[in-house]
Amino acid sequence: MKKVITRNAPENIVLLHKHPLLNRIYAARGVTDPAEFDYDLKHLLSYASLKGIEQAVACLTIAIQEQQHVLIVGDFDADGATSTALAILALKAFGLKNISYLIPNRFEYGYGLTPQIVAVAAQKKPHLIVTVDNGIASIDGVKAANEVGIKVLITDHHLPGDSLPDACAIVNPSQKGDQFASKNLAGVGVVFYLMLALRTHLRNVGWFASQNIAEPNMAQFLDIVALGTVADSVILDRNNRILVTQGIKRIKDGKGRLGITALFAVAKRNYEKASVSDFGFVIAPRLNAAGRLDDMSLGVECLLTNDPVRARTIARELNALNDERREIAEDMQSQALRALDNLQLEQDLPPGLCVFEESWHQGVLGILAARLKDKLHRPVIAFAAISEDEIKGSARSVNNVHIRDVLSNIATKNPGLITRFGGHAMAAGLSLARENYEAFAQAFAKEVRQYLTLEDLGGMIYTDGELPAEYFNMVVAELLQTAGPWGAGFTEPVFFGEFALAGQSIVGQKHLRLNLRHLETKQEVNAICFNVNSNIWPNPRYSKAKVVYRLDINEYNNRRSLQLIISEIISYE
Repeated sequence: MKKVITRNAPENIVLLHKHPLLNRIYAARGVTDPAEFDYDLKHLLSYASLKGIEQAVACLTIAIQEQQHVLIVGDFDADGATSTALAILALKAFGLKNISYLIPNRFEYGYGLTPQIVAVAAQKKPHLIVTVDNGIASIDGVKAANEVGIKVLITDHHLPGDSLPDACAIVNPSQKGDQFASKNLAGVGVVFYLMLALRTHLRNVGWFASQNIAEPNMAQFLDIVALGTVADSVILDRNNRILVTQGIKRIKDGKGRLGITALFAVAKRNYEKASVSDFGFVIAPRLNAAGRLDDMSLGVECLLTNDPVRARTIARELNALNDERREIAEDMQSQALRALDNLQLEQDLPPGLCVFEESWHQGVLGILAARLKDKLHRPVIAFAAISEDEIKGSARSVNNVHIRDVLSNIATKNPGLITRFGGHAMAAGLSLARENYEAFAQAFAKEVRQYLTLEDLGGMIYTDGELPAEYFNMVVAELLQTAGPWGAGFTEPVFFGEFALAGQSIVGQKHLRLNLRHLETKQEVNAICFNVNSNIWPNPRYSKAKVVYRLDINEYNNRRSLQLIISEIISYE
């Protein structure tokens, strides 16, 4: 059975919110100052402390003044797509006319600014390449660009290695010596800060006035910034919460990009009630589907277009790709779980698990790794073949295991074992020679073993405890909905409790709808638990269940009612 752990608030809590429940929830997340919940844009951190920002601004200023050809090279995920779109939209608004973009096809070129991508880029004859959401590890790619006379400006947020590329400027809050107070910016956040700095500089040198250009209001891009920030699952510290809050507000006010509102429409969601959850579970997957299965340029075009008809057309294409992506991911997960069951190692799985199948689709390896990680409570790397000699892996990790550091340690101890790697604390990617797979799997298990206990591997669920009966109502549900934005590092409140089972049914073939009765108040409430085990549910013999849930509001036929979203059914009887 998974262990349920209650997040404890510190003693002597300062008054963070007048509602005692929310006061405790905030305190349990490490908040110590009520000022942290003032999400006005004036509280954004200054760009001035970003290392390399002045050099980057100087480089872009010359490009704009001389009308050089600037080529944006982005990544093939939602953060990369939003970063690319933001760079193009902002630079055009600043007066740059000759700008284009290139998203490497993940199946042909892999990740980052490689020498192969530089060769493709050179055909477009750019004066300057600007990387967004990548580039910090592209030493060979930048060298190749320099050799053919193309300057490179790197904007990235991934962790750097021991050596940095020889670029004209690097803006990355994670690089050594950077004094920017938040290390949690997504790639799109880094681009936004660079564009803030560039706009200020262009204003100060009189560029906008001399060119008769209305000085752009950078708030117009915050919907894109918010989407990329949530999609990349970076920690929502105060600075990121400001960006996300303001971006969502623009969408709710009807000021969002046409492509974003079209994605809401195709997903049958109301953009006027946009939330972080919508971004993370509805909009971002559809945007990501382009890069996973096809070409992320489709996602970029969705964000760039000012044509409502084209926006709707692209949104429908992305929705279809997302449906296909979901089917592929579910099939791959079933294959992986069957393989594990056949090995009969459920109780003896290594603490760090590698799974490999030649036929798996590269584009959904990350989704597969994440699902297995959630099910097995340990870091997982899913591999697929990309050639006869090479395999590619996508890693997802758990708390207490910094996955990029794990890969770095393995590479240091086993020179030549890993061809290349990069990533964050919770997610990473890597490539291996096929013949090195078994050796790597053993090294990975050995390295991860140092960080996890048997208790960790059993699975731990952090909750905000049992919800007092007087808070089990719509008023509190509405309060919690507006108290975010909730997300990575600032998790949405979840509670633990035991309920009587007053009704059970399967909806949508794999989701369990329950009618629960509160044991103390006898109040009945509907609940939904997604993707349940059909071998267990429904079962009329069960009369009680202990569940982990969050309060939600169901809206149907203009009626609103309290419902629970169950993330875990811990036990039943």
